Amino acid sequence: MIFDSVERFIVGTVGQPGERAFYLQVRQSGRLATVAVEKSQVGALTQRLEILISQLRKTGVVTLSEPFQRDDDPLEQPIDPDFIVGAISISWNEDAGQIEIELLDVDEDSTVPGWSITLPIDMAYAFVKRSQAVISSGRLPCPLCGLAIDPHGHLCPRSNGYRR
Repeated sequence: MIFDSVERFIVGTVGQPGERAFYLQVRQSGRLATVAVEKSQVGALTQRLEILISQLRKTGVVTLSEPFQRDDDPLEQPIDPDFIVGAISISWNEDAGQIEIELLDVDEDSTVPGWSITLPIDMAYAFVKRSQAVISSGRLPCPLCGLAIDPHGHLCPRSNGYRR
């Protein structure tokens, strides 16, 4: 699917921290599409978009025209993923002055092999800010091993199995 006039592009979750499922949603021309994605993929996408936007701003290629408006509304219903994301690519389309994101299905034989999403810089920046908030709202990492700490603590491998 090609999304070249995106009205909304967000990440959201369903479930409690430690059991959350992550989704990306795109809305264009009244059409809503959803894919399932891993938290680590959202983190990597967010980090790479932030680096790309920062580099484009430093070199004067783009400017953020006005303060971004972070979209804090929940995921839209129904949350029925078209596919599970296996690979993600990001590029800068200099001619269009927009960021292009490709999401590819983990299943190579899928009937919906992937999405191509074109975003204006302001929308990509708003996506980054929302994604950072969504990721950080999960479980805190253990300061010793980096694994997520459950509400009841966890067996830290760096503490010889003692609970933290």
